[in-house]
Amino acid sequence: MKRDKILLVEDDSTLSFIIQDALTREGFDVECAPNGEAGLKMFGKSSPDIIVADVMMPKMDGFEMVRLIRLTSPTVPVLFLTARTALDDVVKGFELGANDYIRKPFQILELVVRIKALLKRNRQGAAEDSNPTLCDCSLDFASQRLAVGADTIELSHTEAVIIDELFRHPNEVVEARTLMYRIWQNDDYNNLNRLHGFIYKLRKYLSKSTGLELLNVRGIGYKLAANPTSLRNAPTAD
Repeated sequence: MKRDKILLVEDDSTLSFIIQDALTREGFDVECAPNGEAGLKMFGKSSPDIIVADVMMPKMDGFEMVRLIRLTSPTVPVLFLTARTALDDVVKGFELGANDYIRKPFQILELVVRIKALLKRNRQGAAEDSNPTLCDCSLDFASQRLAVGADTIELSHTEAVIIDELFRHPNEVVEARTLMYRIWQNDDYNNLNRLHGFIYKLRKYLSKSTGLELLNVRGIGYKLAANPTSLRNAPTAD
């Protein structure tokens, strides 16, 4: 049976050894890099199933490493290990494409649970259609591009996650908390305004569509209203 491969990027050699040993005993294949620069090179050679990376490292920090990785690999799961507690730092990590984060110090068991959850979610996502189409719009999630009629729009990772969720539930109300959990793995009220900001941008992108309209459902969430006569290859809701 193939073992899931983890790329661990951590400049603290003692912590790196402890994590590698624990994850290996859990059945993972773990490769280690001491900084973002080495991690970037190793990623290109090893094609890991998931990246676990520190944020603050010499030569190249975790943020810059993930930014560069996301240019070519937008879907590989990324979990940040960080001693930073400022909300802005956490938000920056998610906007660069991180899927989860754990604040130091942490329990190894928590890390293992988070890694397994990310791998499971990523496998489920890969099994689904990655190019949902509605009316005159289509999303290429892997490249993070939204086509609206003849126009193509480059999306951020967070924007792609939101529109993907809405495309999969046309004419249904998607709760704000559902979107926040998918983006940030929590429904902290502090993230609600940030979500509104992303929705505002997506509504502008979709304004040129002849068949879609992104609506607010007060106090609940959002609905991607689609003209029933122009639905094409729409994914069915679970």
